[in-house]
Amino acid sequence: MDLAGKVAVITGGASGMGRATVRRFVEKGAKCAIFDFNEEKANKVIAEVGSENAIFCNVDVTKTETVAAGIAATMEAFGAIHVCCNYAGTGNAARTMGKKGPFPLDAFKRIIDINLIGTFDVTRLCAEQMSKNEPYDNYGGRGVIINTASVAAYEGQIGQAAYSASKGGVVGMTLPIARDLAVLGIRCNTIVPGLIATPLLMGGAEEMTPEIEGFLKPLASQVLYPQRLGLAEEITSLAEHIVSNDYINGECIRMDGGIRMQPK
Repeated sequence: MDLAGKVAVITGGASGMGRATVRRFVEKGAKCAIFDFNEEKANKVIAEVGSENAIFCNVDVTKTETVAAGIAATMEAFGAIHVCCNYAGTGNAARTMGKKGPFPLDAFKRIIDINLIGTFDVTRLCAEQMSKNEPYDNYGGRGVIINTASVAAYEGQIGQAAYSASKGGVVGMTLPIARDLAVLGIRCNTIVPGLIATPLLMGGAEEMTPEIEGFLKPLASQVLYPQRLGLAEEITSLAEHIVSNDYINGECIRMDGGIRMQPK
């Protein structure tokens, strides 16, 4: 699929990998709907790319009604949805049984609700709109869905039971979704990032500073090559390639510099 003239829904589009994706996709000629709950940050992104190229939709991916409203706003503004990139997510840390007792079940459920169920909810509702698109090629292509997992899906560390379960679920549903949607000409793939310099890893900071870099240096040293944190722009480059390469389907693609996470 050529991004020029297409419409993309980007969850978590106000910061990190989502923000970088909005920038790149608009640069390639797409329109973007930023699904996020941080309007201030989203408006900064829109100011960068132009209000004619992006809109903000106040979406909490754990609330179906806000997802549906965001999709309706996207359809009203741009008339279609061709691409869905799910970056919205979060994490926590607690041992299954630790000094303070068992892992709080509500905390476990919250991570599953955001990272796994939220991803699927946006996926299914965007797919509904994609199914209405006129095919863009001779094979009936109508849309592309890109979800985001984590290397924790494969090598979860101590305290990451909830996070790993949520991301493992995203990995596990990639092929079934691709199979479900193949008849509609909609592809589904998952990016599996390693240590990426995003607010989630940098304690909420949007940009790398020498202090943060120094603090994270021991983590970066675990990467095979190059020994540094990954960049949001590198994830975005992969997302762009997945959209443009129609033969990538049902895949979970690690982008991690070869790291294999240790227990802690």
